[in-house]
Amino acid sequence: MADDAVEPSESPQARLARKINLLLDLYEIRGAGPLSYGEISRVMAERGTPLSRSRWAYMRSGDGSLAMDKELLQNLATFFGVDRRYLLDDSTEVPELVEAQLSLLKSMREARVRNFAARQLQDLSPETLSRLRDVIDEHVRSNDEDA
Repeated sequence: MADDAVEPSESPQARLARKINLLLDLYEIRGAGPLSYGEISRVMAERGTPLSRSRWAYMRSGDGSLAMDKELLQNLATFFGVDRRYLLDDSTEVPELVEAQLSLLKSMREARVRNFAARQLQDLSPETLSRLRDVIDEHVRSNDEDA
C-alpha cells in the first residue's frame, strides 16, 4: 500500500507515529468523531497504563523517545481493534483488516463526494452531471493506478 511506504531513514518513532495516526483516522472515519486526549487517557488509565498528555503528543508526532511500554501499546491496539503486533512490531506491514477498512473508507468517501455533488448540483442537466461523474471516476482511477 503506497500510504504505508516507509523511507529507509524513517525512525522507529516516526513509524509508530504513522501507525497511531492511521488508527486515529480510522477511528474518526468510523463515525466516532475525533478521539480526544481525555478519552484515550481515561481508557488507558482504566486498563492500568496511564498515558500523559505529553507522551501521547510525542507518540503521535514521532518526536521524543520511542514508546517501549509493551502493555501500553497492547492496550492501544486493543482499543483500536487491531492485532497487537501492529503497534508492537517495528515492521511496515499494514494488517489485512486495517488495509480492508482503509479501502472501504476510501470508497465511502468517494461516494459521499458524489452524493454531495449531486445534491449541490441538482439544477444541472443529467448530461452535465454524468460528465462530472465520469471526470471524478477517471480521476479516482488514475490516482489508484499511481498508488
